[in-house]
Amino acid sequence: MTNTDKQSIEARIDARIHETLDHWIEQLGRLCAQPSISAQHLGIDECAELTATMLREQGYSADILPTGGSPIVFGERAGKSEKTLLFYNHYDVQPPEPLELWNSPPFTLTRVGDTLYARGVSDDKGQLITRMAAAAAVRDVLGEIPVSIKYFVEGEEEVGSPNIPGGIAAYKERFAADGCIWEFGSVDYSGRPEQTLGMRGLCYVEFTVETAKLDCHSGLGGSLIANAAWRLVWALSTIKGPDERIRVPGFYDNVRPATERDMAYLASQPDHSDEFIATYGVKGFLLGRKGGVELRRAAVFEPTATINGLTSGYQGPGAKTVLPAYASAKMDFRLVPDQTPEEIVPLLRAHLDAEGFEDVAVRYVAGVKPARTDPDDPFVQMSIQAAEDVYGMTPIVEPLIGGSGPLHPFIHELGLPVVTSGCGHPESRVHAPNENIRIPDFINGIRHTARIITRFADL
Repeated sequence: MTNTDKQSIEARIDARIHETLDHWIEQLGRLCAQPSISAQHLGIDECAELTATMLREQGYSADILPTGGSPIVFGERAGKSEKTLLFYNHYDVQPPEPLELWNSPPFTLTRVGDTLYARGVSDDKGQLITRMAAAAAVRDVLGEIPVSIKYFVEGEEEVGSPNIPGGIAAYKERFAADGCIWEFGSVDYSGRPEQTLGMRGLCYVEFTVETAKLDCHSGLGGSLIANAAWRLVWALSTIKGPDERIRVPGFYDNVRPATERDMAYLASQPDHSDEFIATYGVKGFLLGRKGGVELRRAAVFEPTATINGLTSGYQGPGAKTVLPAYASAKMDFRLVPDQTPEEIVPLLRAHLDAEGFEDVAVRYVAGVKPARTDPDDPFVQMSIQAAEDVYGMTPIVEPLIGGSGPLHPFIHELGLPVVTSGCGHPESRVHAPNENIRIPDFINGIRHTARIITRFADL
């Protein structure tokens, strides 16, 4: 087939995508209307069934595979060639609260101009629909799908995917493929597509301390009984200092620094530091960092320790002079290659003991390992070229991003090169009220995915 023939086919696929756009927006609304909040296990089984039903309606076989938690929806359809493309997505979403900050009902897809609003519309139901729409457009034009396609759609991504490594081990043969499109894809502030090749890892823990059987009158016990809130605050203060350096001995031992190639990719990225500051309404960056390659390096190649929440005592109206008997805090540690969550918890335990906080308990909640795809893999380079053809701009290549996900077993257990494509943008408000996608991005996400499907067969 000549290049002219291929271009003609891709133009016809693009036309089909536009012809069926309203249908796929309706399908997106159908999926978003089903709440699926994994943190509360609300609507999870119902959304798994709906996802499987929608796949079957498109001609896929679909099974709901049990795990130790939320089920995996597995869909499959044979294609013309022996090559297999795996889509990894998730059907669970974040809680919609605070509800009063939404401008429309969170589980009703609402269109305002060219923007679609709903919980999960970007993370991750809109991304999943781009896969379905792309495969359907390719099938409609070619009469068949040129590669076999599999769907791996899980329901615990928003709570750390605790059962995904076990699920992959249990059903490994079913997930065998030659390449994987990850759950997300996005453009930057200028509309330039981003190609993500790796993700940081995560170690999520909870600290608790109990100093008495019950709260005490602060005047009665303030000089006599240990205050749980103070014990926890003092313990947390030993973990990280004002210089942002994590003070746990051994924490940095396995950190692999950015390579020259990584730094070259970072240097080629545009500087959006001003837009970042404006979006979040902050005065500047930690440690007085300015925009540039060093800021971008720190954003993804340095591990972090973040207090996510603190709970103790009384925080209601007025005054309550109480000495808390119990205090807790939740923290996440973002990890970089080659750190692992399994190594962090023992280090924390040893550190707190050495600092005199044997009474502060550490409970491991969830975690994933960091992982990266080889940027020179032909599948990666094909996806980059396909994005350039769709968007008319050279993609931004991100060797690593700050977020985390269950990428490690897909790369290291299933042996898959992983690329990204999709419909996100910098102000999608993922995890926040008024989560949204823009219809032009939705269309280009479908087009990019379709290009990968058609070109993968010839790779």
